[in-house]
Amino acid sequence: MKAGDIMTRNVITIDADSTVAQAAQRMLDHRISGMPVVDDSGRVIGIISEGDLLHRAETGTERRKSWWLGLVAGSSSQAENFTREHGRTVRDVMSATVISVDENTDLNEVVHMMEGKRIKRVPVLSNRQVVGIISRANLMRVLATMEPAAAAPAADDRTIRDRVLQAYKGQSWAPDFGENVVVKDGVVHLWGSVRTESQRQALLVGARNVAGVREVVDHIDVVSPVAEGFVGW
Repeated sequence: MKAGDIMTRNVITIDADSTVAQAAQRMLDHRISGMPVVDDSGRVIGIISEGDLLHRAETGTERRKSWWLGLVAGSSSQAENFTREHGRTVRDVMSATVISVDENTDLNEVVHMMEGKRIKRVPVLSNRQVVGIISRANLMRVLATMEPAAAAPAADDRTIRDRVLQAYKGQSWAPDFGENVVVKDGVVHLWGSVRTESQRQALLVGARNVAGVREVVDHIDVVSPVAEGFVGW
C-alpha cells in the first residue's frame, strides 16, 4: 500500500502571514490538529500544529524559565522560544523543517518515518506542491475498513505445526519451541515456559495468525530468571 492510497486529498492549508488566532480557528473549524503552511505559489514552507500553540503568552503558558536552563539552552534557543510564545503570525510559530513523502512512498516507510521523527502527520508533495496529507487518523481508517482474511483451506496437523514453528523462526523474542507445539485436529496446544508475559502473548498471537488454526490452547508458564535460577529455556 502506498501513501497515495490512503492520504487525505482535500488538504486544509494556511499562509505564513496569517495570525496565530486565525490558525487556531481554522484548525478548530475543520477539526484538525495541524496543517501545512504554504507560500503564494502553493509550495509547502512549514507545518503548524496544536503543539506549536501550547506555550503562548496570551494563555499564560510560556515555558518555565530557570537560570540553569538558560546556561544549558543558550541565548539563541531562549530567543527562539520567546518568538514562538509571543509571535503573532504563523511564520513565527510554525516548524520550518518539513518532513514529507510522495504518493509512491510505501506505507510502511511512512509509519516508520512518523514514529522515528515523532510526528503526527506527513504532507504528501509533488513538485513541492501539497497534494495530500497522512495523519494517524488515516492509518486508523485503513485498519477499521479492512476486511477479515478469507478462511484458509483445511490443512493437516503436521502442516499447521510447521507453519506455527515457521511463524516463530527468526524472532529474537521466541525461545526454541519445537517440542512445545502440539497440534490435534487443527487445535494448537502451546507448552513450555518463557521469562515474560509479553513473550507468552506474542507466542499466542503468532499461532492464532497461522492459516488453518482453529483454536490455540495456552499451557505456557511464565517463569522469571530468578525463579528458574538463570537457566535458559
